[in-house]
Amino acid sequence: MTSTSSIRRLQFCNFKLESLLAITTAINDNLSVEALLLKFEKLLLEELKLGKVVVYAHSTTWNMVLKSGADYADFADIVVETDLLPYNEITSRTSTENERLAAFDFIIPVYQAQQPIAFVLIGDVEEEQEGVSPTIKHLHFVQTLTNIIFVAVENKRLFADNIKQEGLRKEMELASKVQNMLIPDSRTFPINPHIAIEAYYLPHYQVGGDYYDFEEITENEFFFCIADVSGKGISAAMLMSNFQATLQAYLNGGMVLESLIHQLNKIIIRNAQGDRFITFFAGKYNYQTHELQYVNAGHNPPYFFDTVTEEISELRTGCVGVGMLDVIPRINTGIQKIENRSKLIMFTDGVAELEDGQGHEVGLEFLKRAVADSGTIHATFANIKNTLNISKSNLQIFDDITLLGVEFY
Repeated sequence: MTSTSSIRRLQFCNFKLESLLAITTAINDNLSVEALLLKFEKLLLEELKLGKVVVYAHSTTWNMVLKSGADYADFADIVVETDLLPYNEITSRTSTENERLAAFDFIIPVYQAQQPIAFVLIGDVEEEQEGVSPTIKHLHFVQTLTNIIFVAVENKRLFADNIKQEGLRKEMELASKVQNMLIPDSRTFPINPHIAIEAYYLPHYQVGGDYYDFEEITENEFFFCIADVSGKGISAAMLMSNFQATLQAYLNGGMVLESLIHQLNKIIIRNAQGDRFITFFAGKYNYQTHELQYVNAGHNPPYFFDTVTEEISELRTGCVGVGMLDVIPRINTGIQKIENRSKLIMFTDGVAELEDGQGHEVGLEFLKRAVADSGTIHATFANIKNTLNISKSNLQIFDDITLLGVEFY
């Protein structure tokens, strides 16, 4: 004759198998986290007849993910790091003197790869309840079930994160391709008796906040510029792309640099809403008059070198950065008369802040020396890139790097 206790053991064994099958089936069916937790809650309360359950789980931080039958006062003061992390095995309330856990009968820690991933607090446990009794001999089953549930939940989170990261990676690749389309191709550099152009662009990330451009706006006038948006990342790159589109819309033969800066400022103020600004250097060179008009809007002053007189100067005349003020109160236009073969080198902060192995900034010092020779702008750039090791392999580079050079004949 089978005893009552044997029948109960058999019932509970069957219950455990059925519960494990139901949970693993739900996981394989890719149920949502909310649906999994609902099944878990129902199993604990309706099948195991627990009166009070609170579950804390860890993903990037510790959070309460389930509570049922418990009042706010039961868990309001519990801090996982101090009240629960000390427990690495199932512990009864009578074994702890922590009054913040007084509302619960058992603390069930759940570990995965020797790391705590969840804590189950259960209360209102009675040894002789109707149905299957969740006494201490069954707590290990609760622990196992919790482990299965929350490993699955964490795997879901990691999978979702991987999907997001892959999506972000593809978006970054697309953004990088789009941005590279906005940067002039070296094959489009002008070759004529008046000027020669050399440029180099190296974003610190896949997308950057630097920009340069040039364009013949009339038969005798040539426009060029360099810009650097404050900050980094996709938002900086998007603002710079918007800046480029706006700039292109205003380039024409009758363009006045002062008016251009005012228009660009309006657009950046509207789109950046005070979060970012752009430093900008714009020049307009007339082939016939050999006159360079320029505005330096808060940018690093370019170096201008006359190869005959061997004089080197900095082009500083202009105004504050674009987007720094709602309205720029005063914009001064600089005039540089070019009477001999000369070179102009423009650059962004990434170059200016380059350091040597000892943490000393060397970018500006070397640029000034490099431009002050009689060599071509092409040779000057080769010297700068080689000596300063401007490449992706240089771990001293912490910002986007852009160089733009113009040689005037």
